[in-house]
Amino acid sequence: MSRTAAGPPLRTGEFVPLVALLMALVALAIDAVLPALPAIGQDLGTQRPNDLQFVIMALFLGLGMGQIVSGPLSDAIGRKSAIYIGLALFMGGCLMSIFASGFEAMIVGRVLQGIGIAAPHTVTIALVRDQYEGRQMARLMSFAMAVFILVPTVAPALGQVILWLGGWRAIFSTFLAIAVIALAWFGLRQPETLPVARRRPFSVRVIGGAVREVVRTRAALGFILASGCAHAPFVAYLSSAQQIFQEAYRTGTLFPAYFGVLSLAIGGAALANGRIVMKYGMRRLSGTAAAALTLVSVAALPMAFAFDGLPPLWLFMAYLIVVFLCIGLLFGNLYALAMEPLGHIAGVGAAVVASAATFIAVPLGVIVGQSFDGTMYALTIAFAVCGAGTVVAMRWAEANRGSQRTRVPVVEP
Repeated sequence: MSRTAAGPPLRTGEFVPLVALLMALVALAIDAVLPALPAIGQDLGTQRPNDLQFVIMALFLGLGMGQIVSGPLSDAIGRKSAIYIGLALFMGGCLMSIFASGFEAMIVGRVLQGIGIAAPHTVTIALVRDQYEGRQMARLMSFAMAVFILVPTVAPALGQVILWLGGWRAIFSTFLAIAVIALAWFGLRQPETLPVARRRPFSVRVIGGAVREVVRTRAALGFILASGCAHAPFVAYLSSAQQIFQEAYRTGTLFPAYFGVLSLAIGGAALANGRIVMKYGMRRLSGTAAAALTLVSVAALPMAFAFDGLPPLWLFMAYLIVVFLCIGLLFGNLYALAMEPLGHIAGVGAAVVASAATFIAVPLGVIVGQSFDGTMYALTIAFAVCGAGTVVAMRWAEANRGSQRTRVPVVEP
């Protein structure tokens, strides 16, 4: 269902790729760096191989910090202005990474990139929520995610090529150039979707009240917890993917190809979700995907032990493809379910949903990632445990839904 906005909406054919580009900056900032991690560590003097995971985790940390501000800020000054500020901060973080002379400076630059990219990543969800709701929102988000998920299929290869041609600093220069293009396209073409009459003052009292409303909304909170659980092992996978493929499995320069195949599994599932969600609904698809993720990962544990923690690459890839198909169904639906009751506070709602999920996922992801020892034990166990946590959180969120739906109001005579 379309909602009233401050300007006429773009056609879907332009709006979807624009949203996808803004959201894809996060994926690009993560995945294009992966092939360059050994070179970054060598130039900047890291002490342990696992320390390189913090180049990825730092961006997630900044993302969580920025999300809590960017949503409420967009409620106060409008969606477009908030995204302008975020893109400017992201470009500043890129410049810090380009000129970093030590590992600490690199981490600070990555945190700033995360804080900046939080605005286009988070506010675009509110941008969609301003104009659509329910299954139509889930459908559009799934199509946007399918487009943006194509980025991880090519980003590591892009990063590898740039690394060969210009070194790892040129990767961050590329980020800077793409951010400039996104800023120009968004600024020239996208209308503001939040009318002045619907804006809320940027104050601690107003934001605090909105946050309390989100936290007290059982459905929203439950699906936030579910989203955090679903994201945690995926964050761990992203931070350790270079070590898994290039060190444990010794794929060398073929690492981007293996990474891209798995990314296509997520994108394909998201694309399929956009087509079937209108028929089967967000809840049914999410519940099925979470249960399948858990069962497949539990079944994979004996496989890991049978091969001393390092199954053949083809077998491990087959397992991850199934897992990522489930994740592709979960991500868009869980966000849409968490946002469904928050339309009247879409900006702060998107901030709380995204930041809370990130703050749940990152600490758990750090624990799993830092446990990497050249085997797949930790990652497989994490997918099994977090899959079960997703199922439990979803059931808790929906515990009172049936009684609320069937309750008959009493009419006074």
